[in-house]
Amino acid sequence: MKQKSFAKMPCSVARAVEAIGDGWSMLVIRDLFYGAGRFEDLLEHTGIARNILASRLRKLVESGVVEKYVSSDGGKRQKYRLTDKGLDLFPVLIALMQWGDRWETGAQGPTLRMVDRERGAEVATIDVRDAQGQSVGPQDVLVQPGPGATRAIHKRFDKVFAEGLAHNHSEERTA
Repeated sequence: MKQKSFAKMPCSVARAVEAIGDGWSMLVIRDLFYGAGRFEDLLEHTGIARNILASRLRKLVESGVVEKYVSSDGGKRQKYRLTDKGLDLFPVLIALMQWGDRWETGAQGPTLRMVDRERGAEVATIDVRDAQGQSVGPQDVLVQPGPGATRAIHKRFDKVFAEGLAHNHSEERTA
């Protein structure tokens, strides 16, 4: 069964999911960040089936997240690397990793550590901040239609989301 495309949805999250794909694609992106670039290395490190990996790489290339190139080592095999668009997924990958480290890690703790290359200091937890640099959480944010919002989005937000995230989160916590 073919999955519905999110590409034309008026939502940045939906379009990002369309561009990145599924969990296998995120593991491919993870390994490209870690330095793998050969098809065989990606195959080995992710545990993905050959045909699925080929499909995910093709989609990531079409989305402009990954590019193919010929290795400079004189070989004829193509390698893969993240484009600037793909490199911009770095905070997303770190946020997913940190969330997994907090909520999905076994008794032994996280399997990897992210440290600053120069100083060796652990990478700080990803934090959402406002324009003045203050840390904000869901209770501090009001979601509003942006400049690209359609009439349907304006109507949806006027009707359903008028009270914002703060109301939903505080209501759930006290209920």
